[in-house]
Amino acid sequence: MKFISVCLTSLFSYLALFIITRILGHKQVSQLDSFDYITGITIGSIAAEFATELEEFWKPFIAMVIYLLATILLGVISRKFPRTRKFISGTSIIIMDNGKLYKKNLKKAKLDLNEFLMMCREEGYFDLSGIQSAFFECNGKLTILPVSTRRPVIPEDIQIKPAQDTLFAEVIMDGKILDKNLKHLGLDVSWLSKKLCENGISSHKDVFLAVCDKNQNIQFYKKEEDE
Repeated sequence: MKFISVCLTSLFSYLALFIITRILGHKQVSQLDSFDYITGITIGSIAAEFATELEEFWKPFIAMVIYLLATILLGVISRKFPRTRKFISGTSIIIMDNGKLYKKNLKKAKLDLNEFLMMCREEGYFDLSGIQSAFFECNGKLTILPVSTRRPVIPEDIQIKPAQDTLFAEVIMDGKILDKNLKHLGLDVSWLSKKLCENGISSHKDVFLAVCDKNQNIQFYKKEEDE
């Protein structure tokens, strides 16, 4: 009987945690600020306790709901009252600007020089002279504005207007034709068969992946034997 109870409370805990995460939305760990990160860990810990609590399972469940409501409330407050965002989520900190490093702001961000230099290298900047401004964001990442003479050239700089890229859609996956995606692109199986022949592919079953855009640019990736 205890085994069944544990199974049921575990499933209910899993379902509750799933619903909570869907309500809160999804972010990558690197995008979470410190408060969101701690809240996530706490809710997960409560869910684990909820899964094994047999007699008073309602206590951790209520705690999960309270954390959910509190997180939603803080989100609503920060959206409705912009002035509270600085207190709730924090603000970006200028670490470097116009060739000057701000020691006070490094201390405020709780970074030392080695950590700052490592983060610059992670962004591809091994030479600080190529950095115009560097901001330490609320999620713990470093955002860099390069010096104008060091940034990559864009088409606008040389006064050209390239054709707009379009999104690619999968039309074959693991040897199976995705008819819905083909139809969405305004294409059909006959067109796809013709393209297969043009690329020397006898059957769509030999294709691991094929992607196509609205301009009918198609790319085939054939199945390869594992080495």
